[in-house]
Amino acid sequence: MIRPLRTLLAIVFLAVGAVLGALNPTPVTVDLGLLRFEAALGVVMLGVLLLGVLLGGVVLTVSVVL
Repeated sequence: MIRPLRTLLAIVFLAVGAVLGALNPTPVTVDLGLLRFEAALGVVMLGVLLLGVLLGGVVLTVSVVL
């Protein structure tokens, strides 16, 4: 029961990510001090969202372990 639901949710989120990337094609420059790169706004938004989810997971894991 859980496996098909997980697959469906993954497909939905992939579709939302593809739409987000397609609707935000404007190139933006990201300047991180030592590193500067240019990418589409949708790609940058998805990357920052993924980074936030990963950092949140790490903080949650550390808070549970400690």
